[in-house]
Amino acid sequence: MFHLVLFQPEIPPNTGNVIRLSANIGARLHLIRPLGFKLDDKQLRRAGLDYQEYASLSVHESLEAFLQDVHFGTLYACTTKAQQYHTEPQFKPNDAFLFGPETRGLPAEVLTRYQDSLIKIPMMPHNRSLNLSNAVAVIAYEAWRQCGFGKPSTLC
Repeated sequence: MFHLVLFQPEIPPNTGNVIRLSANIGARLHLIRPLGFKLDDKQLRRAGLDYQEYASLSVHESLEAFLQDVHFGTLYACTTKAQQYHTEPQFKPNDAFLFGPETRGLPAEVLTRYQDSLIKIPMMPHNRSLNLSNAVAVIAYEAWRQCGFGKPSTLC
């Protein structure tokens, strides 16, 4: 299935929500350090509703460590700075979706590195961004929809 990658997440409830989402759609969740919380944080557990046992969760010391250790298809960097909407690419199982920290988004060097695979969610003009866990859900469900919601007979 897909890889959901949170680069330096800061807010425990957002990550908890993404843990729950990952468990429910069969995605693998990757957290890139530094984290703005401890993995045993009460708010993280509350938002994840103890779904950690059902989710595939890995923590990586850096983006480079993730890139070196995990085999994936295309990596899509999710940013409000993209020109392409998240509904335009044809996603495939094993693709990865990289999301930046809540307060600052992905750094410029990451956006430059993945400039050919930047995607965004449509929003009203002059709005800054969606909540991180909401953005992950919108993109993850579009990718999952394109792949037939995991039905074995449906090819992406």
